Formats: sequence, C-alpha cells, structure tokens
Amino acid sequence: MTTDTHRTLPDGRPVPLMTGGERPMLESWLDFHRATLELKCAGLDDDQVRLASAEPSALTLLGLLQHLAEVERNWFQRAFEDAALPPVFEEETGYRLTSERGLAEALDVWRREIARGREVCAGRSLDDAGRIPDGPMGGLEVSLRWVYVHMIEEYARHNGHADILRERIDGVTGA
Repeated sequence: MTTDTHRTLPDGRPVPLMTGGERPMLESWLDFHRATLELKCAGLDDDQVRLASAEPSALTLLGLLQHLAEVERNWFQRAFEDAALPPVFEEETGYRLTSERGLAEALDVWRREIARGREVCAGRSLDDAGRIPDGPMGGLEVSLRWVYVHMIEEYARHNGHADILRERIDGVTGA
C-alpha cells in the first residue's frame, strides 16, 4: 500500500493522509489544520486581523494566531522538554493585542513555535510521555499521541472561530 503525501487542495493546503501509519496521519491532520488557520489570515492587513468577531467577544484572528503559538509551545515544548519555558508572549494566553505586534510578526512567531515543536517530538514515539506543565491538570502524565489528538481538536475548534471572523471581515467563507 502506498500513500501520496504530496497532494494539495486548490487553495494550497496539504490533503491529510487517508491511509498509512498512525503518526504520519496525525501529523498530516495537524498540518492541514495549521494550514487552514494560515489560509484564514491570508490576504488580510493588520487592521483586519484585529477586528473582533461580535460583541461582547474580543476574539480576533490575530489573537487566535497568538494563542495557537502559545498552544504549540505549551503542548510540545513545555510538556516534553522544559516545563519552565516562559510564555511566547508577555501575556499568558496570547489573545491580548498590542499595537506593536502585527500579522507578519505573529505568523513568524507561530511558525517558529511549530518548527521547534517538531524538533522536540522528532525522535519520540507516540507512546512517549510528557507532563502537562500547569493548569487544573498540571503534572499529569500525557502521551504524545494524546497531544496530537488534542492539538487537532484545538485547531479544528479555533478554525471554526476563524471561519466566522474571516466572514465578518470580508465575506470570505469556506475552507
């Protein structure tokens, strides 16, 4: 059995594997969702990615991107390498917007966190365990498999938010 790992959708996102091993499949789904978030931000300027969804929510595409940079660091680097690693941004959740941080910087930071997380996990098996660094479940053991599944869920949920935000910004829907 062979799998085609080089297929892309017309919008450039990678098609997740439909056959093959568990880890490549999990990684391909996570990459698909990461690409979906990036697509939702494509072609927008700094002002547009700062537009909130709907009152009373202050949720923005820029805030989502910053939050997911934090999530990448937390679940891969902090859980499997260094629990004391500080937040990516000065604010713990990443949702807070600052006037000096724009889309290009946030994308660069997010991409660096993804790349570093890949490095941390490269030699590990899905059964390797890390520890949830903090929060209500802080200190609990967690497998890399669980983290991949959680990350897919995290991105899928936030990509739903990104769909609504993008539609409000310029009417673009889908993907």
